[in-house]
Amino acid sequence: MLMTLVNNPGDWGNVITPFLHAEWHGCTPTDLVFPYFLFIVGITTVLASPEPSFNSDKFLKISVRGLRIFTLGLFLNFFSKIQLFGLEGYGLLAVRLILVALVYYLLLTKYDLKKQLYAVLSVLSILLFLAYLPVSGFEEVRIPGVLQRIALVYFVVAILYNKFSLEALGGIALVLLLGYWAAMALIPIDGVAGVFDKDVNVAAAFDRLFLEGHMWSSSKTWDPEGLFSTIPAIATGILGVFVGKFLIGEKSKTDKVNYLVFAGIALVALGYFWHKVFPINKALWTSSYVVYSAGLASLVLAIIYFLVEQLDSKFWTKPFLIFGVNPILIFFFSGILPRVFSSIKIGSESLQPFVYRNLSTVFTDLKYASLGWAILYLLFWFLILAWFYRKKIFVKV
Repeated sequence: MLMTLVNNPGDWGNVITPFLHAEWHGCTPTDLVFPYFLFIVGITTVLASPEPSFNSDKFLKISVRGLRIFTLGLFLNFFSKIQLFGLEGYGLLAVRLILVALVYYLLLTKYDLKKQLYAVLSVLSILLFLAYLPVSGFEEVRIPGVLQRIALVYFVVAILYNKFSLEALGGIALVLLLGYWAAMALIPIDGVAGVFDKDVNVAAAFDRLFLEGHMWSSSKTWDPEGLFSTIPAIATGILGVFVGKFLIGEKSKTDKVNYLVFAGIALVALGYFWHKVFPINKALWTSSYVVYSAGLASLVLAIIYFLVEQLDSKFWTKPFLIFGVNPILIFFFSGILPRVFSSIKIGSESLQPFVYRNLSTVFTDLKYASLGWAILYLLFWFLILAWFYRKKIFVKV
C-alpha cells in the first residue's frame, strides 16, 4: 500500500516530505518500503519451506519464480517504449495492452514447470535482445528495477537457505556486508578511495561497466537498483530468513515479541553508528542501511505480532490482507496503469493531469492535491483487489 502511494503522486514536483526519498545520505519513511519488501522475501522463503531441502525440482521452481519476477520488471521498463509501424494514440495503446496480456499469460499462467521455464526464458531473451541489439527505441531502456532486484535477491536467498545452515547464512551475510563496505571504502575511483557521491563511487563505476546506456533515466550514470548494490541487498533477505526461522520456532509469543524488539533496537543502533563511517543510503544500499532498515522492520513486525498474535486483534487487518495476497498483481499493473492513463485523453489533457488539475482547485497546498491523487489511486486498486479477494483469485509467481 505504501509502495502504491509513494510511486503514484499526482505531481512529482509536489510531494509531501515523508513520501520523498532522502536526497542522498539519510533515510525517510519512503526509503524503508523497498528493504521491507526484501526483508519479507526472506521471511516468506522460510514460511514456504519450513524445513529446507535442495533438489533439482526445488531448484527449477526457484529459478522459474526468480526469472518470472525479473522478466515482469523488465517488461515494465519496455512498456512505454513499444512502437509498431508508426501507430499512435489508442491504436498503439491497444497493441501495448495486447502485449501485456500475452506476457501475463506466458509468465503467470500455471502449467508444467519446464514449459514455464521455456516460456519465461523466451520472453526474457527477446527483451534483452531488443535492448542490446540495439533496436531503435530500446537502445536506452533500463535493465535494472525494483522487481529485478527482488528477483535476484529471492533467487540467491532461496538457494542459500535451502543449501546451507543458519550459521553459514550468518557468515555469508557478514561477509557480504563487510565486503561491500571494504570495496566501497577502499577501491579508488579516479584515484580517490572512500568517496560515496552520486556519480563517484564503486557501485556506480561497476554498473557503468555492464549497464552503460541502460540505467535509470533520471541519472544515466548510476542506478539505485544496480548490480553491485544488489550484493548487500541479499543480506537484507538473509536477515529476513533469520526472523522467519525465529517466528516458526517454539518460543512463547511473549518471548518472540521481546526478542524482535531487542534485535530491532540492536540493529538500529548498529546501523546508526555504522552510518558515521559508511552513510545510510538507499541508492547505494549501504551496509549501515541494511542493518538499520532491518532493525526498523523487526520493530514494526514486533508491533504487528503483538497486536495480532498476543492480543488477537485482527479486525483492522483485512485491507492489508486484501493487498498482501496479490502483491505481484498490484505491483505489475499499478506500474502499467499510469502509463495507460497518459494515453487516455480528455480534451487536450491526459487523464491523470486532468483529474489532478481539478483536485488542485480543492486543496490550497498542491502537495496535498498530489497526495489526494495517490490516495484515489490506492482506493481504486483497493476496490479491484477486494473483488479479487472475494472471488479468491490470487495471482502468484
